[in-house]
Amino acid sequence: MDATEPIVLVITGRLTPADVPRLCEELTARLYGTGAAEAICDVGGLGPPDLTAVNALARLQLTARRHGCRVLLRGAGRELRLLLDLVGLLGLAQQPPGSAGGKGL
Repeated sequence: MDATEPIVLVITGRLTPADVPRLCEELTARLYGTGAAEAICDVGGLGPPDLTAVNALARLQLTARRHGCRVLLRGAGRELRLLLDLVGLLGLAQQPPGSAGGKGL
């Protein structure tokens, strides 16, 4: 894989606390040895946003940083962006270039 090509992790459905470590392990495995600078979390199919989803996204960001990478969200809806803003994590809601979705809240 080219180091300029981002990793894409698709997150769908409603997340449970048990899903969070699995998602972090999956991201770690997919980033290992790639040198990718970005990981895109496609959250367009994510169930109704809640604090479990926020926790998962925060932990995925930390996981990516350990690999010298950053997380961008694709398909983050208004409710998720508002919830991220409420808990002080709006920076996680950055959209990759050319991604669909509004920039403002």
